[in-house]
Amino acid sequence: MIVVIGSINLDLIASVDRLPGPGETVRGSGFATAPGGKGANQALAAARAGAKVRMVGAVGKDSFASDALALLRDGKIDLSGVGETFASTGTALIMVGADGENVIAVVAGANDSVVPGDLSKAFLKNGDVVLLQLEIPLQTVEAALDAARTAGAITVLNTAPFHGDAAGFLGKADYLVANETEFDLYGEALSLNGRDRPARMRDYAARTGRTIVATLGPDGVLAATPDDLLMVPALQITPLDTVGAGDTFCGYFAAGLAAGLPLDQALARAAAAGSLACLKAGAQPAIPLARDVDAALQKSTG
Repeated sequence: MIVVIGSINLDLIASVDRLPGPGETVRGSGFATAPGGKGANQALAAARAGAKVRMVGAVGKDSFASDALALLRDGKIDLSGVGETFASTGTALIMVGADGENVIAVVAGANDSVVPGDLSKAFLKNGDVVLLQLEIPLQTVEAALDAARTAGAITVLNTAPFHGDAAGFLGKADYLVANETEFDLYGEALSLNGRDRPARMRDYAARTGRTIVATLGPDGVLAATPDDLLMVPALQITPLDTVGAGDTFCGYFAAGLAAGLPLDQALARAAAAGSLACLKAGAQPAIPLARDVDAALQKSTG
């Protein structure tokens, strides 16, 4: 079982020719809503990868809640751990440029009400994979890492969005997943040694005894374990929309670990899924199905 403890949002997405600068207004060419939130995105990605998934989080008692949970319900994800609060359902305001790049403002809403006491809804047990992000209170994330270790579960922590205050507990996660910018920021916060990113990743792995994974966009994925350094390429694509690519990677990566795949294979499958997610608009609607990821992988390896 994969247990995702994290955020649930409704994304409000505007398409623009180019992203505006400070104080600038640009004309939009389209608008859509889509279920989102890093926790929910990753839960759906894990489910589409073929895993059994339980979601722990919160939504508001408002009109956005049903839409925010719609694709999770369709994906047969266990939502018994999702509570309702009087805060608004979390929202993300997203602008996507014609080149596929995006800017996002997140309003946490009900996500801020996910507290350590809610971890009882996770029913953690030995062998589970617990998938976490930083869009819920940091005390809840750290408590979940501790509870998972006590239960004998494997933990995957995605460091998005960046929170300097999280640096002190990152080493509690069995697998840490960061994009290149986040890793560089945490590298400064942790005073990691090394002249380049691979060296600093090796230093992190040596210090903590854990595995660190850095996603590098079109350059693929770099991972450091206490014993090895792995590089996995991304699929060669022309991106339409990069929203949700990192979340797709995390969900597929967790599913690979839960299925017992070797690290290199779990990374390759997750990287391929993240690439395919860039070919469609939106976060959850763009998450590929397992058969499409496997077909793309087979094609890429000849």
